[in-house]
Amino acid sequence: MEEQIEQFITYLQQSRELSGNTVLSYRRDLGQLKRYLEIRYEIRDLGDVTAGHLEAYFDMLGQRQKASTVSRHMTSVRALYRYLAKRYLVKEDITEHLQTPRQRRAMPEVLTVEEIETLMEQPSGDKPVRMRDRAILELMYATGIKVSELVELKVSDLNLRLGFLHCGENGRERVVPFGNSARGALLQYMDRGREQLLTHICSQILFLNYNGSAMSRQGVWKLVCKYGKQAGIQKEVTPHSLRHAFAAHLIENGADLRSVQEMMGHTDLAATQIYAAAYRNKVRDEYTRIHPRG
Repeated sequence: MEEQIEQFITYLQQSRELSGNTVLSYRRDLGQLKRYLEIRYEIRDLGDVTAGHLEAYFDMLGQRQKASTVSRHMTSVRALYRYLAKRYLVKEDITEHLQTPRQRRAMPEVLTVEEIETLMEQPSGDKPVRMRDRAILELMYATGIKVSELVELKVSDLNLRLGFLHCGENGRERVVPFGNSARGALLQYMDRGREQLLTHICSQILFLNYNGSAMSRQGVWKLVCKYGKQAGIQKEVTPHSLRHAFAAHLIENGADLRSVQEMMGHTDLAATQIYAAAYRNKVRDEYTRIHPRG
């Protein structure tokens, strides 16, 4: 078996434009398969391996590794058997009908309402940057907007009177409402903070840095993380955290999934359903903890 694998590795090194790290990854994945087959089934030749052996291997791997890792291993094994079958070193390619595992979505760790309130209190004071930062935090939590969309916002994208904004990426625009807390923070920033940061009179960008230019995604990321630490929140606090909290808290309070999908800009409802699943798990855990016969 080792000779067959080494022959394939030599082929990768000589015949394909692959990096050394990629070839090393193939070698590592196939070495793990080799050890499994030898220990579990005492198989010494890849020609003696059946599809059932491989299914058992990937089932075992799926219980220990995340789906992306299993998928990578499967790519390595498929490439090996394609190579062996083309050169008649095995009777057939037994990987043809193997199912690639679906990527599982991780449940996001959601900030509580109390943690959100503590976070919003951090950028206090009347300095222009503090007013801007408060408006950023409030707007991100109020709308679930992505950081990449936030930094592109123009003043004309806001309707402060009616309380909604226009945003979107890749030609997919949407309208998202926001409430009084975000509106108040935005009004304060627009009336008293933004013009002090504005050095380019013609700029229509909503959120400005010290130079009067548009903020970068990295800049917004850093300020959100900074205020999360300042608030003493033990969870990781990032722009994604505010987006997750926006969706999760809406669903917890009875919002329609389709409406949340529209506001989040999800093309697939499954991306929104993860928040509903997280809420159901939370309710079940609470029931188990409290009910006398739970």
